[in-house]
Amino acid sequence: MITETKFGSKPIYLDNHATTPVDPRVVDVMMPYFGEKFGNPHSSSHYYGWEAAEAVELAREQIADLIGAKPNEIFFTSGATESNNTAIKGVARFYKSRRKHLITCVTEHMCVLDSAFQLEREGFDVTYLHVGVDGLIDLDELKKAITDQTILVSIMTVQNEIGVIQPISEIGAVCRENRVFLHTDAAQAVGKITVNVDDMKVDLLSLTAHKIYGPMGIGALYVRKTPRVRLEPMFNGGGQENGLRSGTLPPPLCVGLGHALKIAKVEMAAEALRLKNQRDRMWKNLNRELSGLHLNGTIKHRVPGNLCICIEDVDAESLMAALPGLALSSGSACTSASEESSHVLKALGLSNEMAEASLRIGLGRFNTDEELDLATNSLIEAVVKVRKGRKIIAAAE
Repeated sequence: MITETKFGSKPIYLDNHATTPVDPRVVDVMMPYFGEKFGNPHSSSHYYGWEAAEAVELAREQIADLIGAKPNEIFFTSGATESNNTAIKGVARFYKSRRKHLITCVTEHMCVLDSAFQLEREGFDVTYLHVGVDGLIDLDELKKAITDQTILVSIMTVQNEIGVIQPISEIGAVCRENRVFLHTDAAQAVGKITVNVDDMKVDLLSLTAHKIYGPMGIGALYVRKTPRVRLEPMFNGGGQENGLRSGTLPPPLCVGLGHALKIAKVEMAAEALRLKNQRDRMWKNLNRELSGLHLNGTIKHRVPGNLCICIEDVDAESLMAALPGLALSSGSACTSASEESSHVLKALGLSNEMAEASLRIGLGRFNTDEELDLATNSLIEAVVKVRKGRKIIAAAE
């Protein structure tokens, strides 16, 4: 059933890990930069350029403020994928004459894994850490993996499918002790949980606006100045962003990212509590009515709005077909170009069958209690319906 929501006659949106709607307050501050404040921030000889540049620098300050960085350590990018590629390839290629070993994890986003695969083709050695059934890496395995050739460790803060929070502060301490740079993909963490680059001993951090109620197409890369991290640029041009990322910056998008993080700083604690309560209530109600539910990853170390679950005796695609009133994602086809089961769920030890019986439910800022109660009831009804259908087919065979 397609319900009337605040977005109109559309499904209830429960895919906030894929993207979030832009907060209307963010839209409001962006709009002038599409019209009367249209200047190029790199035009330094007149008012229009100064006005745009001032807005961009304010956004840079707002980003730095949320993660405990300095404004001159923030570089704008098109999003987390570009930030991750720049951080990993940039550091590896700059220091390749000294060291040629990197460490990452099998549950990283594919843009991190594909960057590592590319570097292997260029002659680098890469160690891929495994995770336990809880989704967490083993710190002792990390320590054993570090050698005198290790340049960089790249571990994401919050896993985008299962919502598990890695112990980045402890990982940072290990890296700092061994004089190894630490990069973290924090796209699913910034603005949702407390992130401080000094406390976590992070040297490079990737983030994106559209995971935290900002616009698509803009992100940032934090690069530590002290101790200094050097990177080889991904591409060349006009030397913008201190030569690290050439290209004209889009002031409306920069402003949107900055304001989204300004809002998050004020509202993050209260929002996290609300989302945790909504998630826990949903999980409790589902378990009360359905058997055969399994949570993927630890509940203890988990971002508040995430439920990634396996449901026995169903497949997620059939279940989603029975749920036209809900917008969520399955544990298969984890990228639009792939029809394979999620590499993340298989890394937890799930079979293909169980991975394909998984759903990722991502709660967000604009989900109401009423919506979630309706979604929970719809999901229960759909599971019962799909299971009944499977029994009928099995009996006929």
